[in-house]
Amino acid sequence: MKNFDAIYQSKLKNVEGALDLIQSHDYIFSGQSAGEPTALLDHLQYLKTTGVKGVTLNTCLPTKDYLWLHDETMRGVMEHNSWFFTGAVRESQKNQLSSAIPQNSTTALSKTLDRITTEHRRPVLFSTVAPMDKNGYLSLSVSTVYERDLIDAGALVIVEVNPNYPRTFGDTNVHISEVAALIESNRPIPYIQLAPYTEIDAEIGRQIATLVEDGSTLQLGIGNIPNAVAFELRNKKHLGIHTEMFTETMIDLIECGAVDNTVKGLNNNFSIASFTLGSQRVYDYIDNNPSVLFKSCTYANDPYTIGQNNKFVSINATLEVDLTGQCASETLGSVQWSGTGGQSETVRGAQMSKGGKSIIACHSTYKDESGQLHSKIVPFLAQGAVVSTSRNDTDYVVTEYGIAWLRGLNVRERAEALIAIAHPDFREKLRVAANNEKIW
Repeated sequence: MKNFDAIYQSKLKNVEGALDLIQSHDYIFSGQSAGEPTALLDHLQYLKTTGVKGVTLNTCLPTKDYLWLHDETMRGVMEHNSWFFTGAVRESQKNQLSSAIPQNSTTALSKTLDRITTEHRRPVLFSTVAPMDKNGYLSLSVSTVYERDLIDAGALVIVEVNPNYPRTFGDTNVHISEVAALIESNRPIPYIQLAPYTEIDAEIGRQIATLVEDGSTLQLGIGNIPNAVAFELRNKKHLGIHTEMFTETMIDLIECGAVDNTVKGLNNNFSIASFTLGSQRVYDYIDNNPSVLFKSCTYANDPYTIGQNNKFVSINATLEVDLTGQCASETLGSVQWSGTGGQSETVRGAQMSKGGKSIIACHSTYKDESGQLHSKIVPFLAQGAVVSTSRNDTDYVVTEYGIAWLRGLNVRERAEALIAIAHPDFREKLRVAANNEKIW
């Protein structure tokens, strides 16, 4: 039997020793969100002393405002791309130190690997893992969005081993033999607490709950509206979970008995997710819990996988909807705000499911910096806006004023349905605009 502890010790380095393995033109992928190895990322400016050039770092929903995001002297040493923006990345982009990669969650990695393979660049994975077990396996813990796929693709693997991370099941096993180098840390795992939601969120939650039948399989995102939806689903029966992000509200639904995963039709008796970011309660719940499986996005968000679940209901948010049903969910005009994530894939997958429904939810209005009220339902999307969900795919749209079911409607009928759920102060203006612009 191999001495896994000895192998582990032979690969243990300090942060600088691990970063010394990075070569010019390497393409580094960081674990998503709470899975990112902040002990490594905090020290990336060290690369300025090693002589490397042309390195790329690709993140997805980073949890910290790293100094290198704003360091002009990193130009030429390392550039930064992101699949999903945060406030810190938005600030970095203003100075042309970060850029977005248009993507869908199931193909983002394969397309990027195609690019860097053609350019003869080496893929590198940075990720956080839970400690090694007696058989030599570390755990990818809270994120399997693309991490295991990268290891299978032959990436150089550098990990941060942290005992505060839960051990999870699914596509999470990483054997010590697959790791090139590791560092150790004892930092706290990033966490977020549930925020109180508004009465508008609650009303949207009530509207959506009317669409969710007993026996449905759920995909819920993060935020006030999904939290409100979950609260309204407590009295449902035999719900299932197949989602990109596992959230605290899902634990509520499991513990109250609304979710039992018994009639999903695929992966019965298991909750399926690709990552999590939550409170300590979430991390304690998933730790050594075999009923929650963390699967790669290439599986979990694949529309064909989703479509094998019964009555799949996807619930996603958007920033703006035009009168034909186009949804801009990741940009404010031309300003990158977040990312596509799994929205377009879960939208399509839900409608491939027997009895499935895809729901796009938003408040009917927003206020600008001056306090002026604007409608989120508009004749045309803002100039430069990115269409995250095309009008060909939009199914249900829900605001606090009701439900617009667009499936099978022509353009005129869509406009009428969407105007009916707009804020009353804007409905007549929308009707006039629809007529003037021939949206019929």
